[in-house]
Amino acid sequence: MEIHTKTYQTPNGVVEGTQTKWASFNILLVTGSKGFLACPAIDVDACQRYGVAAALVESSPDNPIGTLERFPNRKISKVNPNAQALGITEGMDVTDAFGLIA
Repeated sequence: MEIHTKTYQTPNGVVEGTQTKWASFNILLVTGSKGFLACPAIDVDACQRYGVAAALVESSPDNPIGTLERFPNRKISKVNPNAQALGITEGMDVTDAFGLIA
């Protein structure tokens, strides 16, 4: 297992990316002070029950996010109500959502 990190600068401050990488699977997450964006391995509905703003980023076995460098080049695919309250919407560019969770 490997763990990688990356910092992204937004107009509203920084957000931090983390990738946990196994031989055939990755979990990617970008966190800010108001919430986080994640690969589809995370249950954003469960996060809502804990009061956390969370949204999923498009990814599939045929077209995985794969790396933190590719993370910003995606779109939001699912949003929980707390993330919606921040202004995050399905179809939004991930880079725009970064600024809303910072």
